[in-house]
Amino acid sequence: MKKVMIINGPNLNLLGKREPDVYGKVSFEEFHKELKEQFKTIDLEYFQSNIEGELIDKLHEVGFSYDGIILNAAAYTHTSVGIGDAIKGIETPVVEVHISNTFNREAFRHQSYISPHTKGVILGFGLQSYALAVQSFI
Repeated sequence: MKKVMIINGPNLNLLGKREPDVYGKVSFEEFHKELKEQFKTIDLEYFQSNIEGELIDKLHEVGFSYDGIILNAAAYTHTSVGIGDAIKGIETPVVEVHISNTFNREAFRHQSYISPHTKGVILGFGLQSYALAVQSFI
């Protein structure tokens, strides 16, 4: 069974509560259960942190032993050279995911320090962006 880690960054613990017009009304924990039901042949784990260093530590921890990583670094996407370097330094392929279409938002969200080091980028499909990312590892 393939192992895929979903890593979510800052403020994504507020999904279902935060800006529901942008991010929806479902918590990630609820959606994670749905994903596990949808992809029974994949061992899907989930980690969330609001702290940049903890995200980097998790990438280091799973980046040599898992089959895939789905990363929504949230606001750190546009600011963290460190997370980009962490992805560059690991072996496990990473798919960058965003719930919203970042190109429909503020100009600073059009830059990603993560994208150049990933297998691919999926954005703008709501929580289904994660399902599309899981499919990329099948």
